[in-house]
Amino acid sequence: MASAVDGLKARLVAVSQPDDDGVYRDGAAKRAKRVDIVLESLRQLWADAIASMGADAPDHGVGLAAVGSLARRQIGPCSDLDLVLIYDAHAISDANVTKLADKLWYPLWDSGLDLDHSVRTKQQCEAVTDSDLPAAMGWLDVLPVAGDTDLIQSTSDSILSRWRKAARKRLPELTDSAKERFDRFGQLPYLNQPDIKEARGGLRDTVLVSALATSWLADRPHGSYDDAVEHLLDARDCIHLAANKDTNMLLPAYQVKVAKMMGLSDPTIPDPDQRDGESIENMQTVLARYGRRIAFALDSTASRAAHSLTHEQPRFSFFQIFQPRGGGRREAPRFDIIAEGVARHEGEAVLAPGADPTRDRTLALRVAVAAAENNLPIAPGTLTNIKRCALRDTAWTPESRDRFVRLLATGPALLRTWEELDFVDIPGRLIPEWLGIRNRPSASAAHRYTIDRHMVEVVSRLGRTAPTGERYDDEHYTVLLMAGILHDIGKRPRIADHAAEGARHVPAIMKRMKFDEKAIDMVTTLVREHLTLSEFASTKSPDDEQATTELAARLGNDPLMLDMLFDLTRADGSSLGATAGEQITKKYGWSKWRASLVGAMYGAARADAVRARRTRTDAQ
Repeated sequence: MASAVDGLKARLVAVSQPDDDGVYRDGAAKRAKRVDIVLESLRQLWADAIASMGADAPDHGVGLAAVGSLARRQIGPCSDLDLVLIYDAHAISDANVTKLADKLWYPLWDSGLDLDHSVRTKQQCEAVTDSDLPAAMGWLDVLPVAGDTDLIQSTSDSILSRWRKAARKRLPELTDSAKERFDRFGQLPYLNQPDIKEARGGLRDTVLVSALATSWLADRPHGSYDDAVEHLLDARDCIHLAANKDTNMLLPAYQVKVAKMMGLSDPTIPDPDQRDGESIENMQTVLARYGRRIAFALDSTASRAAHSLTHEQPRFSFFQIFQPRGGGRREAPRFDIIAEGVARHEGEAVLAPGADPTRDRTLALRVAVAAAENNLPIAPGTLTNIKRCALRDTAWTPESRDRFVRLLATGPALLRTWEELDFVDIPGRLIPEWLGIRNRPSASAAHRYTIDRHMVEVVSRLGRTAPTGERYDDEHYTVLLMAGILHDIGKRPRIADHAAEGARHVPAIMKRMKFDEKAIDMVTTLVREHLTLSEFASTKSPDDEQATTELAARLGNDPLMLDMLFDLTRADGSSLGATAGEQITKKYGWSKWRASLVGAMYGAARADAVRARRTRTDAQ
């Protein structure tokens, strides 16, 4: 006997197809159409199930509800269905509930869509959402489908009320769960193969934003945030169509198809490989922009929620107990000054009272350095304010240059601070060449991260101790850090030799930053040769005197330059970020075997450089 949900997946895919030119348009309208189809099918399925039960059919006390993407009206072409059968144990027997459930679930299993189902009383729903944070998040959006809608609405209202009462206590749990997810799935703007649901800046974050807003602890953002959510949902829909299944992983097998559906493939490019490559780059760049907007919205919403909790509690001074004239008034906010114009306030770096970003060009860098050195996030409002700084790539001063280098020297803390600055476009305003590689995916299969993220990762791994055990002086450590942040600046479309291209850009960048010629020459050499040590180690023997002599000569027979090249090579290889499922070739990546190979070549070349210097000194 035919069911109301027969071929439901095929019907949803059919109404989700791109236009005749292959571009997926009107995603919101397509999602609305899919919701209508699913609800109509489910309601007919319910009516048929009730009719088939005869005298056992309930007329109240049980209802079918949707949660998840269907309840949010965001269902994709292949999304699973999250359905709950809610019943009142006083109105219907367990046997009849089981009978009704079987008549609903079995046809749905045969429909081609995945099904996440449960059967619960109102009290069981409350208990689950009280103890299970993901379940509570899913229940903040409930859509009555069929049956006793009053029971469904009553259950939904009760869960929502309980969420709002408990939200103040559960906020740390919510933020901790988000951090664990970020650590596992990474950040959407910086991944070549992102999970656009679970990664930071993905669709799961939009659920968290809604949960925070529903708690009444903070307002929900709108405008550009809504636009980013809709575009990311469009990308999710395209992934479903390319994969023909419920997946959120933008794997290489789907990327060209998804880019074409997103309208990012240029048909005027004659070479198919070049056309596909550029379409993928364009797609990753666009997705990164949406991911950044969503991640910032979550950060700012969570920050406002946390502050609202702090401000709910009166801040009394201990000595007010003995000073009744205080009248129980709250104390003024306290700012702990951590740099000129920068303060620590409620666990964030903020502008100090009186700081004016429109009149202070170096304020943005001072905020960044203070935040990184004190391991603080920059408050969202402060980020918006420092965006107003009058930054220009032609207005570098020795002070701003030194602060930039100081920021690069903050190690792992640099990663978060740079991401925050990049969200408000500060790196690109300081170094316009940065925009050429910003959000760009790497063509190498060994790279998990985008080019810009990889470069920041490299810098965060550059320490002050040289491989010899000695410490770099200020001059050479500055050179090493600048080489790290610029080593892949030449990775641009249609560039065959990115090291040579990068070396061409370095002098222009560093001259604007007021570096002296010696530093410029050293950084240019390191950028030009940043692959050389790895290539020599892969193709030549450290016992080959001609090879080690050539390697040393490329670095000017300078042992310190070879030290810095080794550190740069080690940081470059160890920060590729490949996952367990990706292949790292013997030429790139970092392992004990790789470290020993590169170390042997470095040691032999350094010995040659020392001998060459000694010979030259003796000859003089």
